[in-house]
Amino acid sequence: MNNFNNLSLTYLFLVLLLSFLVQCSPEENASVNSNKADLLLPEGFEATIVADSIGKARHLAVNSNGDIYVKLKGSDEQPGALAMRDTTGDGIMDVFKRFGNRDGHWAETGMKIHNGYLYYSSSLWVYRQKLVPGQLLPDAKIDTILFDDHEHGDHEHNTKPLSFDSRGNMYVPFGAPNNSCQEPKRTPGVAGLDPCPVLKDHGGIWRFSADKKNQLQKDGELYATGLRSIVAMNWNPVDDNLYVTMHGSDNLHRLFPNEFSPWENALLPSEEFMRVTEGSNFGWPYCYYDHMQGKKVLAPQYGGDGQKIGRCSDFDDPVVGFPGHFAPNDLLFYQGDQFPDHYQDGAFIAWHGSTIRNPYPQAGYFIAFVPFENGEVAGEWEVFANGFAEVDPIVNTSDAKHRPSGLAVGPDGSLYVSEDRNGRIWRIRYTGDKASFGEEALARMKEEKETASNIRQPDQEKDNLQKEKIAGGEQVYRTYCASCHQQNGEGTDRYPPLAGTDWVTGDKERLIGVILNGLEGSIEVNGQMYNNVMPQHSFLSDDEVAQVLTYIRKSFGNNARAVSVEEVKKIRSSTEN
Repeated sequence: MNNFNNLSLTYLFLVLLLSFLVQCSPEENASVNSNKADLLLPEGFEATIVADSIGKARHLAVNSNGDIYVKLKGSDEQPGALAMRDTTGDGIMDVFKRFGNRDGHWAETGMKIHNGYLYYSSSLWVYRQKLVPGQLLPDAKIDTILFDDHEHGDHEHNTKPLSFDSRGNMYVPFGAPNNSCQEPKRTPGVAGLDPCPVLKDHGGIWRFSADKKNQLQKDGELYATGLRSIVAMNWNPVDDNLYVTMHGSDNLHRLFPNEFSPWENALLPSEEFMRVTEGSNFGWPYCYYDHMQGKKVLAPQYGGDGQKIGRCSDFDDPVVGFPGHFAPNDLLFYQGDQFPDHYQDGAFIAWHGSTIRNPYPQAGYFIAFVPFENGEVAGEWEVFANGFAEVDPIVNTSDAKHRPSGLAVGPDGSLYVSEDRNGRIWRIRYTGDKASFGEEALARMKEEKETASNIRQPDQEKDNLQKEKIAGGEQVYRTYCASCHQQNGEGTDRYPPLAGTDWVTGDKERLIGVILNGLEGSIEVNGQMYNNVMPQHSFLSDDEVAQVLTYIRKSFGNNARAVSVEEVKKIRSSTEN
């Protein structure tokens, strides 16, 4: 009898032990927790991954039933929007369906739900499809709301983000096809065109009917001007005004090396967060905002030296000036009821991250928050979420694992964040006690603002990544090329790599011609399409051109023959003739 009881107890013990081991299986735990994300957030918040590797996810919208719609960036022949649904209730999207138009220009940004329709855009078109209750995909009928009929529709800064007011109007920016209104573009020392002819049809925001089909730019009204490039834009229902955060101009040191140091180049011009009213003029390209001085100053291509104000006193100032090149890609005013009162009616900004802060660490790659009260900024801007890049410091843009791009609020008040490197979407929820949320919960985020290399102001000496002295082709490369193509030659999502491509190691005459004459329009490099401006560098001497091309043909894993001064002279002579 005792033996039987002992066997029974032993069996029971083994069953319980096996049950415990199964419950604590590392594989099972990994499965349960696999969607948790390691982001730095204020106390009481948590992030989970709801979708991953879906393609380059830009702006997004969340329907009242939790379905997610994302505008994708790319250049293949598939439709450029993606619909997602969670059918199991575990918070992870498990149904994915492509939809939308194949217009050949879907590689950009814009996604909003408005009055029962899903509006989305490509670089040239704005479309809408009616949402059907209970159905994941919108109605198959696609309305064309707006078409950008400019011949130069493939220029830089042609994104078409969307915003809507409560009076039936739609707001769309037409970005400037230029960095700073120079001709030739992005050429050192060249004065800006005055008046800037670009401002007639670009560099501003136009107002259209939200429901009228087949509109052209001439069917809208110019609402505001002096805005170089807008991707982050939203209507604030509290004060009933449009707000934007502008991408400032690039390469102050490269274009005006005698007036601006590499350190100033890394921080200026400011990224401006603006309240936009009808008739606003923010002064691009004549002026830029300096957040360190707290004023708008004259741009160097119009005679500025970093101090002069001149005509800039006539233009509108931002409500907040952020450090330069953080790259704002979306803006959202929080109207949910999940987050603590501190966040109510405030603005979240998704910073996509810099490419041109060389020789200092790249910056941005986080979510900021600007508190508002009664429609006015009510305090210093804060860090809300960081850790997307997963590296510190970020030396080359390609080192960053994720680059925040889109923001949306779900039906339960959660904040959704998309990114366009690997196609991940996070859901950020507040699970703490709202009544006790205060300064203590924000303490580590304040510390992050002062210490994280992708956010804080870099030290002019200690943070310089190129302290060593260099010369020859490498010096020319770092001065004029690394800001776009990066120190490692790997490029970014906007600028092609120089490593392992026939554009660099192949035909020398073609390569010399690109340096001397520049290149504009779509090109394919290593299987990926790029559509940006390569400015001409004819201001370089024949010796400098030969040196820098020899350097890139023998660096970054390349091993091609050198370029001689005589070869450069021959191509320059044939171009001039």
